Amino acid sequence: MTQKIHQSAIVDKKAKIGKNVEIGAFSIIGENVEIGDNTIIKSHCVIEGFTKIGENNIIFPFVAIGQNPQDLKFNGEKSEIIIGNNNRIREYVTIHPGTKDDNLITKVGNNCLFMIGAHIAHDCIVGNNVILANNATLAGHVKVGDHAIIGGLSAVHQFVRIGNNAMIGGMSGVEHDVIPYSAVTGERAGLAGLNIIGLKRANFPREEIHALRAFYKELFEDKNDNNLNEKISELSKKYEGKKLVSNIINFLQLENSRAVLKPRK
Repeated sequence: MTQKIHQSAIVDKKAKIGKNVEIGAFSIIGENVEIGDNTIIKSHCVIEGFTKIGENNIIFPFVAIGQNPQDLKFNGEKSEIIIGNNNRIREYVTIHPGTKDDNLITKVGNNCLFMIGAHIAHDCIVGNNVILANNATLAGHVKVGDHAIIGGLSAVHQFVRIGNNAMIGGMSGVEHDVIPYSAVTGERAGLAGLNIIGLKRANFPREEIHALRAFYKELFEDKNDNNLNEKISELSKKYEGKKLVSNIINFLQLENSRAVLKPRK
């Protein structure tokens, strides 16, 4: 099948457009853009910069990808956006490229859904099967793990990590790292327990979920920050061989500038 490009769309001759791509009315595609096969770009989209988009994506009207990052230190250096396959990017979503303060790249995985008005800032790394609900926003340098869900009108602070299968409730302000498999709520967010519904839907083994419950309780039963590293060392031995627990421990052992989000007192 051939490309279907509306006569009013502006597509730079140097842009690389795959097979069976559709580009709607009044959309603008820059010279350094690559678009994979079977991707649909609806009307009034602007895709510029060094942006590479994979296959089978649908990009809805008024999306802006590849505009300069909202970083006062950005000085026009070459930076990239890489978007995977099978993503749904809804109206008014914005995605910005990386900066020299990181790896000069913003990256999105596969099978994600970004709802209306979501924002992915410079240097973010977003995994696979991630959902950003309406007007959810990621500040710069945020890392979001696979299968995470970020509720509507939520905001994630720069350099924060969101673990795999975490669930961020709507209208939450997330200032600290969120461990995998957890649930988060609150204007100034705190842990609200484990994302048990998400774990069951993902068909994790029952014994793994039981071990995770026990681990979570032991990890946070003492609110003293100074004991957390010691406790992680102890619990890693106690729960050796438990995959979900090991994933959290590995997450906690990685260095980051943000503290770990804990249950509200």
